[in-house]
Amino acid sequence: MNFLITGGTGFIGSALCSRLLIDNHEITLLSRTPEKVKPPVNAIAAITQLTAEATFDIVINLAGEPIANKRWSDQQKQQILNSRIDTTQHLITFLKKVEIKPKLFISGSALGYYGTGKTNKTMNEQSAGDGSFSSQLCQQWEAVASQAEVVGIRTCLLRTGIVLGKGGGALSKMSLPFKMGLGGRIGDGKQWMSWIHLNDLIGIILFCITHETLFGAINGTSPNPVTNQTFTKTLGVVLNRPTLLAMPEFILKLLMGQMAEELLLSGKRILPIKISAAGYDFQYNNLEEALINSL
Repeated sequence: MNFLITGGTGFIGSALCSRLLIDNHEITLLSRTPEKVKPPVNAIAAITQLTAEATFDIVINLAGEPIANKRWSDQQKQQILNSRIDTTQHLITFLKKVEIKPKLFISGSALGYYGTGKTNKTMNEQSAGDGSFSSQLCQQWEAVASQAEVVGIRTCLLRTGIVLGKGGGALSKMSLPFKMGLGGRIGDGKQWMSWIHLNDLIGIILFCITHETLFGAINGTSPNPVTNQTFTKTLGVVLNRPTLLAMPEFILKLLMGQMAEELLLSGKRILPIKISAAGYDFQYNNLEEALINSL
């Protein structure tokens, strides 16, 4: 098939492109540095380069400013929002004008949709968000992406959890203090961490492509979320390092502000009800196995 992908050079996008190339699919990648994209992948610098005659079977939208790279100033929050909304809106404009519509539009989102706070109550694709920045960001992002449904394109909104895999993602930042023996729980450790192995996230994307009854919000997360305390202990076991040094909440709030409150000190117990009911078989259900493979 012929794919159009945004965000294809990131942690998830790179793995997805590698997987698609194994199956000899054709890929056109939106990139800020198209000259660096190597064949057989095609590259464009802007969606406006595509004409109404361009034909794609699948469009996958993974673009967006990294949400945890910088402290959330008002300017940075606007950049995070614009990087998602603008790219998605440009795609929607293209999808509306293109003569032959794609079969499927997969647009990224995140579990931040479900908002902040701590609760042991499980949540699924039908659960509501709240007024936090993370939730409002995802809600606005999904609202723009959902416009593809209006022109008759099956649309999946992939709400991604904490992605564990080799060579990047959350573990690349998380594992260093643990390797130095400085790892520990964050705050009281009771916040949930809804994680997923990179292989399973790619598997879910491929599953959405082949299962035409799937549409709407889909949680890209493992069926077995854990608390931060459990995650911490498991990571310590895998790395054979102590996990005694807890990070106090007030230090994180002082250093990182709102970002710490929403991304590190909050966490919901999210389950992948829709994809599981459709028959997707997770390769990594167990956190320890996922960490061993990733590290």
